[in-house]
Amino acid sequence: MRKPIIAGNWKMNNTVTEAMQLMKGLIPLIKGVRHTEIVVCPPATALAVVASAVHGKNIAVGAQNVHWEKSGAFTGEIAPAMLRELGVRYVIVGHSERRQYFGETDASVNKRARAALTAGLTPIICVGEALATREKGTYKRFVARQVRLALEGMTSGQIARAVIAYEPVWAIGTGKTATFEEAEEVCAHIRQTVAKLAGQAAADTLRILYGGSVKPETIVGLMEKPNVDGALVGGAALKAKDFGAIVRYKAG
Repeated sequence: MRKPIIAGNWKMNNTVTEAMQLMKGLIPLIKGVRHTEIVVCPPATALAVVASAVHGKNIAVGAQNVHWEKSGAFTGEIAPAMLRELGVRYVIVGHSERRQYFGETDASVNKRARAALTAGLTPIICVGEALATREKGTYKRFVARQVRLALEGMTSGQIARAVIAYEPVWAIGTGKTATFEEAEEVCAHIRQTVAKLAGQAAADTLRILYGGSVKPETIVGLMEKPNVDGALVGGAALKAKDFGAIVRYKAG
């Protein structure tokens, strides 16, 4: 059985003070939840205080980016060991906003993901198509190519440890969401692609998340799909009540 993951991507939101206020509201709401792994991904400035706040609790901390080198002249980047020292366990890699605004490529996504795995971090590797690709009907081929390039050079064991998040670009921050059937179709295709790359055992172990305007009212329908193993949550992760409701989708 694959244990689900609900991860909240705060993006460029929340000062340290605001981050602590959000965690103060969230921690009591999800206390005792064990059916899913809970991850919060604050901006880099708040990683240390959030990691301290959740120490010993049922919440893991993720970063929003990581560099592939251990150190060096890479202004503005963060090395894997720096994240590990803070208590970070997950890292988002290749989010569509990183690809769109900051020049991330399939090659750099692959290097970041491999560096994360080598350092003992779990990469949440984001893939997904734009609206034009969806409308052309080539979205499954497009996403499969992103998956293959992101996982290139990894062992089957490394691939099994990774997480892939399917985020249709047309559903991120737009209020639109893929139907449950559309999410399942692509997540199943991702698993089939991984099986061809790394074998069925790795594909069956790998967790695949859906992201794209996930809300408390949509999480149950998503989680009922056999190839959806959780969610990468954006806007709703900034509200303790909403994120708590998403995390507790099975609780009670």
